[in-house]
Amino acid sequence: MEPIEVREKTYGKASPIIQQSFAPKQVGPGGLWKVYLKAEDANGDMRRIVCTIDQPGMGTYPSSYIRIREADRKELSGYIYLNTQLSRNLQFVNLTLTVHIEDMAGHLSQPAVFPLSFNSRSIRETPPAGTFAEKDLGPIMIQLRTPFDDERPDRDRE
Repeated sequence: MEPIEVREKTYGKASPIIQQSFAPKQVGPGGLWKVYLKAEDANGDMRRIVCTIDQPGMGTYPSSYIRIREADRKELSGYIYLNTQLSRNLQFVNLTLTVHIEDMAGHLSQPAVFPLSFNSRSIRETPPAGTFAEKDLGPIMIQLRTPFDDERPDRDRE
């Protein structure tokens, strides 16, 4: 990859800006967690949404990247989502999602940080009306785990 100075000559020096964001603080285990974003880039060269998840007891998962469609490279509004259907034992698990937007030059936006706890009694929160487009920007491709996922059933123990 070429140095950032070279990429800045082609794409400019402005970094993307996440103007507004929203995510529910709780979701039921196995649910779909929608994280809403509104962002812009003066150069119109937003490239991808970079997501990392930190989970106590499990550490930081490898980053997930969501490619930004060409039509959304100057301004975007919509949601990314984490599907937890395939994850087990998430009741009362807490985690933190950090989102950046990266442009073609390699500049990152300031982070947007979202705490989440899994609770089967969670109350559905919705974003402020009229703030975000109800547009699917892509999935967060991280499968959550818990320390219990590695346990064997009692019948396997000797």
